[in-house]
Amino acid sequence: MYYVVYSQIMTQKDVQEIKGILSEPKKIVIVHHKNADGDAIGSSMALNTYLNICGHKSNVISPNKFPDFLKWLDNKNEIAIFNNSDHQINLINNSDIIFTLDFNSLERCGDMKDLINKSKAIKILIDHHENPKNYADYLYSDTKISSTCEMIYHFIEKLGDNDKINSSIAEAIYTGIMTDTGSFKFSSTSSITHKVISDLLEKGADKTKIHNEIYDNNRIEKIKLLSFALNKIEIIPEYNTAFITLAQKDLNNFNFRKGDTEGIVNYGLSIKKIKFAAIFIEDKKENIIKISFRSKGNFDVNKFSGDTFNGGGHKNASGAISRDSLSSTIVNFKNALKKYKTELN
Repeated sequence: MYYVVYSQIMTQKDVQEIKGILSEPKKIVIVHHKNADGDAIGSSMALNTYLNICGHKSNVISPNKFPDFLKWLDNKNEIAIFNNSDHQINLINNSDIIFTLDFNSLERCGDMKDLINKSKAIKILIDHHENPKNYADYLYSDTKISSTCEMIYHFIEKLGDNDKINSSIAEAIYTGIMTDTGSFKFSSTSSITHKVISDLLEKGADKTKIHNEIYDNNRIEKIKLLSFALNKIEIIPEYNTAFITLAQKDLNNFNFRKGDTEGIVNYGLSIKKIKFAAIFIEDKKENIIKISFRSKGNFDVNKFSGDTFNGGGHKNASGAISRDSLSSTIVNFKNALKKYKTELN
């Protein structure tokens, strides 16, 4: 293989200790963040398959339901949706190891937070978001890597088990890298990322099938919602900014399902001169406004998100929630833009 400079947070000593821990069969739970995306599901399924191949008893528990377009990755229905059942509580309490994937704070795993925090299991964090919280025994945290799925590839490689990556693992990892890099166009896509993708293809990942499952398998209602959302794009030229708002009634009109708004925010960035795009989605059930930010170049939406809505993520892609009304959230957003006029121009 090729030489990779890894995050200093996971040292060679850490790797050897984890190899020692995994040298005998273990009871393992894998958890990803709430409202899972391709990277969360892909990394969970890749790691789960690898650990089971190695003889461990591994289980994936998702904090809540995930989008239909990702369910092909779980064709054996191995992902359990958390329901606070005695069985799931016992799985977490009696586990030897808990892997937390694609999130940097236990707040991101919803109602599972306290259970995981109190568990005496060894906790291993694998994530590429900034500022990981100090809850894990082992941290593999590197913001320069494109995705948690790419980190799972490197993690397996670190353990000396690259040969155990079969076509199922390869397709799960490929999916997460593809979705988290915007089909390899984001700046986080490095030369190493492409080398990883090359190896995944050699190991049997079917890129055409993956693309079709993710992007070409839409319900008509989802396409109509996209059309409606694009008609609602608002441009603020003095800030080179575009944004979309979707109220709960709008979602209801198109029989909304989880995942239907995935990627809509990126259309704003496709507009000439736009450097900053946002989408605001009302969720009456949780009484919040879900917010996604995207940017081009050096405009740091992670900082904007944190300063304005106490959110976070990456430099060019971040998210947040607002507990104000949709209209008040938009007012706050527009007022915050004034502080960044120089950067946005």
